[in-house]
Amino acid sequence: MLTLCAAEAVILRRGLKTLCINVYCALGGNLSPLLSNIMLDELDKELEKRGHRFVRYADDCNIYVKSKRAGQRVYESIKGYLETKLKLNVNEGKSAVASPIRRKFLGFSFYYKKGGEPAIRIHNRSYQKLKEKVRRVTNRNWGVSMEYRLKKLSEITNGWVYYFGIADGANKLQSLDEWIRRRLRACVWKQWKKIKTKHKNLVKLGIDKSKAWEFANTRKGFWRISKSPILQRTITNHRLELRGFKSLVKRYHAVH
Repeated sequence: MLTLCAAEAVILRRGLKTLCINVYCALGGNLSPLLSNIMLDELDKELEKRGHRFVRYADDCNIYVKSKRAGQRVYESIKGYLETKLKLNVNEGKSAVASPIRRKFLGFSFYYKKGGEPAIRIHNRSYQKLKEKVRRVTNRNWGVSMEYRLKKLSEITNGWVYYFGIADGANKLQSLDEWIRRRLRACVWKQWKKIKTKHKNLVKLGIDKSKAWEFANTRKGFWRISKSPILQRTITNHRLELRGFKSLVKRYHAVH
């Protein structure tokens, strides 16, 4: 798949099938970026020759132009070049002329700050993919220890934070931190299982015995109880960090 983009407020997005199919290499495999670079080296030279501003990674490429009209013209021209010169099929379903703030490139997108200054942001689909992975390891029905769960969680989030550290996203990461902590509290609550165990642990963490007994007998569901004031007082952010939870926001500020 090749993605071409446009400038001021325009993006060309294209998908193409490279020769990796002919050599039985599935797109997305280890050889796909290498084969894409070999096949699209001529495209890079052609774009440079025409004086276009562009960026390409493997088969994902954005071309920047000054207007939508220019984007349409370049789209048709590059499409003809790919199909006739390079003998590559353009996937028009993944091709478009649109504003950069509405398109995704390598997980990133753009937005305008107050005053009209452009800046990099993390695309919503990147957040969604992260949340899908986090859901799997914070599923309270997954019968593993909290230490192992937090280890797998760190493996997912560490690389993600460092990769997207160049983009603006502190506010959304703060919300993600809160969401992850709530899921972890639900996991802890379920691990305690028995009423006596819940009561014992709540008292140990500073809750009055009578209040702890009342709370241990609650019939509220795990997700609802995970946001309760008592669990936030007992399974605090600090205690979660002591057990191995690493805040996305803290790591983000360390690299941004």
